[in-house]
Amino acid sequence: MSQAPDTMRLDKWLWAARFFKTRGLAQRHIELGRVQVNGQKVKTGKYIHAGDTLDLTLNSLPYKLTVLALNPQRRPAAEARLLYREDEAVAARREAQRLLDQASRISAAYPDGRPTKRDRRQLDKFRRESRD
Repeated sequence: MSQAPDTMRLDKWLWAARFFKTRGLAQRHIELGRVQVNGQKVKTGKYIHAGDTLDLTLNSLPYKLTVLALNPQRRPAAEARLLYREDEAVAARREAQRLLDQASRISAAYPDGRPTKRDRRQLDKFRRESRD
């Protein structure tokens, strides 16, 4: 299928808009059903055009985008943001979810993972000294 001048492959657009570092990662997310075009699951080779709506789940966070322009080249992030418009409500919900996830990590016993051997020795030493 030859490409019309006003269309572009979905995986290439996601890469050019800087949602994914490589086209391979974009293809993987599309295959897993994490990307929908106009409310429908699509294949990797789907051609999109300006005006399409994309629903994207990235790192368990939702994105709802409207394609404004197509650019076959990967450009700087400031230019890439001009390729789409994001739904304000979904962006606010994503930010709230991000803050909630961040707060839950702070309240965890070990936010950076398990204590190292050195940290555990210091904890044991502190506990022994507090009992005496």
